[in-house]
Amino acid sequence: MVVSAPWLVALAAVVLVVAGGGGVEFVYDGFAGAGLALDGMANVTPEGLLLLTNDTDMNKGHAFHPEPVRFRGAAAATEGGRTGVASSFSTTFVFAIVSEFIDLSTSGFAFLVAPSRDLSTAMPQQYLGMFNGSSNGDPRNQIFAVELDTVRNPEFADINNNHIGVDVNSLNSSAAAAAGYYDDATGELQNLSLISRKPMQVWVDYDAAAAEVTVAMAPVRWPRPKRPLLSTKVNLSTVISDTAYVGFSSASSIVLCKHYVLSWSFRLGGGAAPALDYSKLPKLPRIGPKPRSEALTVALPIATTAVVLAAVAVGFILLRRRLRYAELREDWEVEFGPHRFAFKDLYNATGGFKDKKLLGAGGFGRVYKGVLPVSRTEVAVKRVSHESRQGMKEFIAEVVSIGRIRHRNLVQLLGYCRRKGELLLVYDYMQNGSLDKYLYGCDEKPVLDWAQRIYIIKGVASGLLYMHEDWEQVVIHRDIKASNVLLDGDMNGRLGDFGLARLYDHGADPQTTHVVGTMGYLAPEMVRSGKATTLSDVFAFGAFLLEVTCGRRPIEEEEEEEGVAGADDDDRFVLVDWVLGHWRKGAISDAVDAKLGGEYDAAEADLVLRLGLTCLHPSPAARPTMRQVMQYLDGSAQLPELPPTYVTFNMLAAMDTHQGVFGAWSVRRSAAMSIGTMSDICLSGGR
Repeated sequence: MVVSAPWLVALAAVVLVVAGGGGVEFVYDGFAGAGLALDGMANVTPEGLLLLTNDTDMNKGHAFHPEPVRFRGAAAATEGGRTGVASSFSTTFVFAIVSEFIDLSTSGFAFLVAPSRDLSTAMPQQYLGMFNGSSNGDPRNQIFAVELDTVRNPEFADINNNHIGVDVNSLNSSAAAAAGYYDDATGELQNLSLISRKPMQVWVDYDAAAAEVTVAMAPVRWPRPKRPLLSTKVNLSTVISDTAYVGFSSASSIVLCKHYVLSWSFRLGGGAAPALDYSKLPKLPRIGPKPRSEALTVALPIATTAVVLAAVAVGFILLRRRLRYAELREDWEVEFGPHRFAFKDLYNATGGFKDKKLLGAGGFGRVYKGVLPVSRTEVAVKRVSHESRQGMKEFIAEVVSIGRIRHRNLVQLLGYCRRKGELLLVYDYMQNGSLDKYLYGCDEKPVLDWAQRIYIIKGVASGLLYMHEDWEQVVIHRDIKASNVLLDGDMNGRLGDFGLARLYDHGADPQTTHVVGTMGYLAPEMVRSGKATTLSDVFAFGAFLLEVTCGRRPIEEEEEEEGVAGADDDDRFVLVDWVLGHWRKGAISDAVDAKLGGEYDAAEADLVLRLGLTCLHPSPAARPTMRQVMQYLDGSAQLPELPPTYVTFNMLAAMDTHQGVFGAWSVRRSAAMSIGTMSDICLSGGR
């Protein structure tokens, strides 16, 4: 028995090392005084709970058994195997996930075997503190893990948002199953919710002879199910290094969630892990209000009467307070209750919508920074004027539906609130603001280098592809532009402002609506028919590509740069005409933003500019889909050459004698003003 002092055994941790044969065995019935190797957010609470994540967002935590485990050598020989083969092992642990919201969680956590305790290069959120965007899938990781994941990440091909997976050097699990257990009596699968806030137990076994991993789980204090939840062939001799560390890894995001481990045992060299002593399990913190005492039950009526009498005395003050926080609620909003914020909370979060909290203002609303009073989550609150109309119910339904989208390149729309004549939309707060401020030098922002720009472009393209094809419904954004792309703390581009977005089922025909959006990004068919499609989004994305690469807006007043190619008779600069002119002269790279000082990848810039022109083709049928756009950007497909007869919108407007289809796309000042004001409940203008 290896302990630093006799009293540590009584506190919680019992660590055994079986010297004969080289096997290793340890038991932690609670973690007070256990001496685990901790980093990041991980810590041991005074009650003896191992807390992997706390209330810190966008962080990670790790906890390892302090001594490395020798997986090859003498232990393998004792099993009758070869000394170069990774030994069999068995582990079991009791855990609980406690989220701020009963039906929402950050990504989960994992039991892992790693060659080192140094995971400083790993990322939080969906990477669970084990990998990052470049290391995921790298066989040099030498990491084996069993993940308990509570968020479905399409980029890792997750099966759902409540599963257990076997990971080998990657978060793309080699085998996965929905969380649950098989009933020994009936053989039926009983589902378990990982975020139920209830303790559960997991068993993980590796059979070296069969090169097989089995995983089982059950509610705490239940016997281990006879049938495992999943079983998969994995030869860990090709994965685990000779000496490795065993422990847990977790990470947080914007949702406040705590991951607890209550007890843990491990055995190397064959045989089941030692049984856990349930009587020594530390207690989880109380969740919810304390039980009401009998004294309180008696005193409550008296206190209620006193409160009522006091309310009569201060009725006028309370009435004024109620009017200040008055909201507009209708019966049909009951089903959207969990997604509705109280105006009082938003008012307090933004300091009463004071100017010092103002992030920006546009033609359709003002955006304020706020901190929610209970969760302390930073949010952005957009206030938009509206009048009661027949389509408000459908609009709110779409807001709530879009709020369920979760993608790392989309700003999370958290919910809404309504007052008379006013609509408030609540989003995630992005620390670095909108992309346009970096492109046009607002607020003395630093110039984005080319690597940052192409990273942002690919991120926004990934988010659009998810909206168009990979989510449960088709989402058309209808207002893609640099001012609606926000940058988080890692300068990751996220498409935001879904106030104009519309949904429809895959395979269905989108409905005609009012013309909405921003001049310079509107596809000509939208002006003609009012029908937004995924290809009209592709058109706006093409304008966005040119905007980011050239550092210029799609349409500008020509007051300072006279004589620039693309100027119209009424002193308007049209970016697509200007880039097209450079392309026809064989010098398209001359259109790249001069602020880059020539420091950019010429091949990438040429591809992005030509792709922008392709997306901006006047004919929707000639534009690529977002999946094709992603293939062109990542190099898995070659971008077709632009036809020599490529025409611009001004040329089409001049040829259109009836001023019907393309006449509205004329860049004349009057047309721009009329289109720029068409909106049913426009929320353009960025955040």
